[in-house]
Amino acid sequence: MFETILDEEERGQVGIGTLIVFIAMVLVAAIAAGVLINTAGFLQTQAEATGEESTSQVSDRLQVVSQSGNVTDNATANARVVDELNITVAQSPGASNIDLSETTVELIGTGGQSSFQLDDGAVTIDIFTGSAGDVVLTDNSDRADIGIDLSATTYNSDQSGELNGGDRLSLTFTTASGATTTTELRVPTTLTADQTSVRL
Repeated sequence: MFETILDEEERGQVGIGTLIVFIAMVLVAAIAAGVLINTAGFLQTQAEATGEESTSQVSDRLQVVSQSGNVTDNATANARVVDELNITVAQSPGASNIDLSETTVELIGTGGQSSFQLDDGAVTIDIFTGSAGDVVLTDNSDRADIGIDLSATTYNSDQSGELNGGDRLSLTFTTASGATTTTELRVPTTLTADQTSVRL
C-alpha cells in the first residue's frame, strides 16, 4: 500500500528549518494582506469623500425662479432706473440644505463687477415658507426672495449701481459647497413713468 523511498534525495524535508521557512512565508503573506486591506480601506474612504464633495458641487445649486427690478426716478440723470433687484430662488432638484447667508453673489455689468455675501447689508432675504429670520432652504417647495440694493453696491460707480434702460447685468450665485448658478438680467430699453417694477 505504501511505497518505501530508498533514495535519500527524494525524501521530503522535515525539521525545524522547514518549519521556520514556512512560518516566515505565512508572516510575509499576512503582512502583505494587512497592507493591502489598509490601503484599500483608505482609498475607499477617500473616494467616498471625493464623491460626496463632487456631488455637492453639482447638485447643491440655487435655481432662479423669477427675476424683477424696482423702477424709480433718478433725479441726477433725469431718467427712470432700476435701483433694486428681486430674485426669487429655490433649491435645484436633488440639492441638500442651502444656507443663503453663506452664499455669495457676483454682479458683472458694463461698469464693472462686485462680489459680496448674501448676509451683506445691501441684501434682504425673505423665505416665503420659513419662519421670520430663517435663511436656510430645506425643502424643494421653499422659495426665497433675495432683494439686492444696487445703489449700495460698487459694481458701477458711475451710476451708483443703478441700471438704465437697455443695460445688462450678469448675476452668479455660489453656494457654500461651490456650486454656481448664473443668470442674465436685461433691462427693457424704455422705462415708463407708470412702471414701478419690471421683469428682467
